[in-house]
Amino acid sequence: MAINRTPVLKRCRSLGLEPSYLGVNKTSRRKNLRGQRKVSEYGLQLREKQKAKFIYGVQEKPFRNMFEKAEKMPGLVGTNLMQLLELRLDNIVFRLGFARTRREARQIVSHKHVTVNGKVVNIPSYKVSPEDVIEIKEKSKSLQRFKDIAEANANIAVPAWLDVDSDKLSGKVSQIPLREQIDVPVNETLIVELYSK
Repeated sequence: MAINRTPVLKRCRSLGLEPSYLGVNKTSRRKNLRGQRKVSEYGLQLREKQKAKFIYGVQEKPFRNMFEKAEKMPGLVGTNLMQLLELRLDNIVFRLGFARTRREARQIVSHKHVTVNGKVVNIPSYKVSPEDVIEIKEKSKSLQRFKDIAEANANIAVPAWLDVDSDKLSGKVSQIPLREQIDVPVNETLIVELYSK
């Protein structure tokens, strides 16, 4: 699998993105000078696609496949794409507060610490459905790692479309998120325009 080894803050700076969307609570020291250059329409569309891929940690081919799946679904293609990205298992683990960053959430899923409806799932891109129960495996709950994460994420706000029980380290997807409930700074219409060319 291709791994992007570019430092997170450097990548955030180049995309004009706040590191907090990735769960990173550091700030960039250097000022972003990119905003001063004139960017073409294609450049804007490409930047939005790169931003979405970077936030959710998805490579080009799976992202393209997800877009094609979103096109076949009823409703707006851009909204469908954002919903598919939000319903990835690694993103749900991050949103529930079981990981400090999206990368850590991906690792937690890959290392078989997460169950979906009682079955261990180690595929970060697994699509979670409404009413699915996501839980940290019983054996893993006692690990110091999850105690530290629970302490660090004690005050985070969980989205309204998720129900969480922090004490039991379990959560449930109550509904498919609406576009207004997805607080990611991505203009999905530009992504749709880019792929529609």
